[in-house]
Amino acid sequence: QVRLVESGGGLVQAEGSLRLSCAASGRTDVAYAMGWFRQAPGKEREFVAAISWSGSRTYYAESVEGRFTLSRGNTKNTVWLRMNSLRPDDTAVYYCAADSQGGTAKLDSADYDSWGQGTQVTVSS
Repeated sequence: QVRLVESGGGLVQAEGSLRLSCAASGRTDVAYAMGWFRQAPGKEREFVAAISWSGSRTYYAESVEGRFTLSRGNTKNTVWLRMNSLRPDDTAVYYCAADSQGGTAKLDSADYDSWGQGTQVTVSS
């Protein structure tokens, strides 16, 4: 498995921006896709965005398409989720995930075997 540590969450006003970071360590000898999921109070965890090992492929949930951008560093062990035009319904705990079994980006949380502890994002109206 890969160890993941998220950072960058916080409180922001509607239409503001935040950038989340996720740093991976541990089994960095394998190619692994990474993704972000979020869970709002009383709701199930949902897919936000995913990126392939190479960084060439990204996928986004329809609700964040055009507002969020996921990127991956040249060393492959850090990803950033840039969130613009934030809305109150983006409020959630955001989790970083890694799939140590493969480098293809995936949208299903069941395909990820490593998870971070989560970072709170709160958007006020």
